[in-house]
Parts: sequence; structure tokens; C-alpha cells
Amino acid sequence: MSFMDAREHGSKPGSGGAASAQNEAIDRRERLRRLALETIDLAKDPYFMRNHLGQYECRLCLTLHNNEGNYLAHTQGKRHQQNLAKRAAWEAQDKPTVPAPQRRTTVNKTVKIGRPGYRVTKQFDSGTAQQRSLLFQVEYPEIEEGAQPRHRFMSSFEQRKETTDRKYQYLLFNAAPYEVIAFKVPNLEVDKSDKFFTHWDPDAKIFSLQLPFKAVAAPKAVPPPPAPPGAVRPPPPPMLGNYGLGMAPPPPPPGVMPPGMNGFPPPPPPQ
Repeated sequence: MSFMDAREHGSKPGSGGAASAQNEAIDRRERLRRLALETIDLAKDPYFMRNHLGQYECRLCLTLHNNEGNYLAHTQGKRHQQNLAKRAAWEAQDKPTVPAPQRRTTVNKTVKIGRPGYRVTKQFDSGTAQQRSLLFQVEYPEIEEGAQPRHRFMSSFEQRKETTDRKYQYLLFNAAPYEVIAFKVPNLEVDKSDKFFTHWDPDAKIFSLQLPFKAVAAPKAVPPPPAPPGAVRPPPPPMLGNYGLGMAPPPPPPGVMPPGMNGFPPPPPPQ
């Protein structure tokens, strides 16, 4: 390369000129090969194999290589890395899944002593709220020491004792060693304000719960549509007297026209 050619290629005088893309790729593979020879042990590579022709073969990609450096440069390439990822995914899919160990739950073997006593009071707020509520008072005189009653709502679709009815829901109370009791209440929206409260009296052993329902506005009566102009409303239907039951009608009072002369048919004769 002449001096002018070197200047045109952007290299310094005295150098070998700018390296082409092919030369840069060769140099990069050579550096990767030397780095791989220092860090990778081919004896532990399961895909490295030397065949009877003295060539090196990659059993994963089924490729042939002339020397170890060429094989190590192949292992750092895109094709080999993609095949490694596919192999790992395939092995993970075929690997049998080990079921998670089941946790042993301790079963409470408390002997039930029966149902508790209870009292239900219907309440109605006659003020501006026009609200209905229920007050539940359940007695647990033999409740376990340190325990407190619990409650929860159950949908009609959860229980298996009665036929499903979406108009009702169930309110459950539970406290050991008593049995669970349930109350069937209307499936209305519950007022979660301060009117809904629970209270446990540890001295009297009484659990109280007030369940208020949101007031439902009564549907407004729709007046009949007005009659078109010029139309005459039909007269009301005639009142049936006792003569319709087979009895003779009483005589009309003085000054009143007898039946049959005021536009109505005369009553049938008594049988």
C-alpha cells in the first residue's frame, strides 16, 4: 500500500492500513477462542466429541469443526446458544413435577354440647329513615375460656340444607363448643353504617348483633294517562245487588225510579 493509499484509508503512515470487516470478524473470533480456552474445560462439555476423522463435532448443533478453537468460537455463537435454550425448555417440560408436600392441619376435636339459646327482635325506625332491622342476642354460657363468638353471612347458593332461593340469605353464629346456628334473613342490602354493630358481653356471656337493612323506597303510583280531547270515559260497572244471588230486591224508596226504567235491566225473578 502506498503512502497516498494509506492516507485515503485513514490510517497512520507506516501502518498496515485500516482493517476490513472480515479481518475484524476473524480477530474477534480469535480473541473469543483464546478466552474460551482459558475459561472452558472441554472435558466437561457434554456436546463436544471428536470423531474418527480427527475433527471436532458439536452433538447439539450437528456441526463439524477443524480445531478446538473453532468449536469454542461456535459455542459462543447465536446458534449454539439458541439450541441450548431449546434443550433446557424441552427438559423442563418433560421433567415430572413433584407435588408439593401437603400441610397437615390439626383437626379440632371439640365435643359439641348443643345449640345456644337466642332471641331475635324485629325493629322498625318510624322516623325519617323508615328502616327495618333485626337484633340477634345469642347466649353462650359455656363458651371456651378466652374465645369470642364469630359471625358471617352465607349466600343461598352456598348452603345445602334448603332449596336455593335468591330472596334470602343466611346469618351464621359460631362459638366453641356450641354448634353453628344460622338464621334465614331477607337478601336485602345491609346498612354498614354505625347502626350495624356487634357486642360481646363477657360477664353475661351474650353476643349481640344488630342487622339494619337499607330503606327501600316504595314505588310511586303512576296516574292513568289523560283521556284524549272529546272522548267520554265509560261509566263504572253496575253494582250487583242481592238479587244476583237469587233473592228479590227490596222495593225502591219513594221518588226513585224502579229497576228497568233507569237504563239498567230489571233483576231476574226469584226462583
